[in-house]
Amino acid sequence: MALARGRRRDRAVDYWPGFVDALATLLLAIMFLLSVFVLAQFFLSQEITSRDAALDRLNDQINELTQLLALEEANSQDAVDQIASLRASLAEAEAEQSRLQELLASGTGESEAASERIGALGEALEEERQVSQRALSQVELLNQQISALRQQIGALEAALEISEQRDRESTAKIANLGRRLNVALAQRVQELNRYRSDFFGRLREILSDRENIRIVGDRFVFQSEVLFASGATVINESGQEEMGKLADAILDLQREIPPEIDWVLRVDGHTDDVPLSGAGRYRDNWELSAARAIAVVKFLIDNGVPADRLVAAGFGEHQPLDNADTPEARARNRRIELRLTEG
Repeated sequence: MALARGRRRDRAVDYWPGFVDALATLLLAIMFLLSVFVLAQFFLSQEITSRDAALDRLNDQINELTQLLALEEANSQDAVDQIASLRASLAEAEAEQSRLQELLASGTGESEAASERIGALGEALEEERQVSQRALSQVELLNQQISALRQQIGALEAALEISEQRDRESTAKIANLGRRLNVALAQRVQELNRYRSDFFGRLREILSDRENIRIVGDRFVFQSEVLFASGATVINESGQEEMGKLADAILDLQREIPPEIDWVLRVDGHTDDVPLSGAGRYRDNWELSAARAIAVVKFLIDNGVPADRLVAAGFGEHQPLDNADTPEARARNRRIELRLTEG
């Protein structure tokens, strides 16, 4: 029996080396790609954060300058209106001055009074001209300020467009890296699935495809009766024999899976829905299922399986395989499941 098992192991070791070498090379490339992606994502995130802050500052400056431009344009319009009013007053004063000069030239008795009024109007006209000139200077200054503000707004809008373009490019780079990462992860999961399929195939051969030991989806299932007596958490003699075969298979698998793949064998304990009396060591099915899973894990560790490749979990009666209210259904639900998954 031992000789036959040794021969099967030798055949397995001879069958896999080439495949394992090729897969190791592939996984090293994947890990390099993942490292590059993580670094690139970190730097791109930092750059995007700083650019978002710069964009916010640019938008605030543009809003502030836009408000200032609107105020300057309003002031400019007020000055223009004031100049128009001054020009109208100046035109009226000049018309009055002309009328008085004509009256003075006519030699009437009102010439002295007209002369005085002409002098007063001349002073008023000169004052009006000065005010108009100051208003024109103010309008010119406002126009210059408005032009400078428009140039600043144009420069800020150009900078904002450049930043938005860079953001679009960064977003495209991140999306591309995300797609590449998804492809790499999918390939990694596919490779792990291949190992899982091979591992379960070997278990089926080693354990002779017994009726109470079977594969359900991505899990290898031991009925509890194979390992434990009713309500017990100590693995019985026949169960220890089966678990010894399992430990050998796990050690073979560990030698074949490249170290870059972070895998674990999860041991899940499940019970039926019959409640415990509470008078024994375990108060409920939660504690019983967890204790059985831990017992299996400790047995595998004692037989050489690294502890960091094993996980124990208890689910009580809450994940049944068969919901029927029959003894057969309850027997199916009392089980230990093995899942080969990522760490």
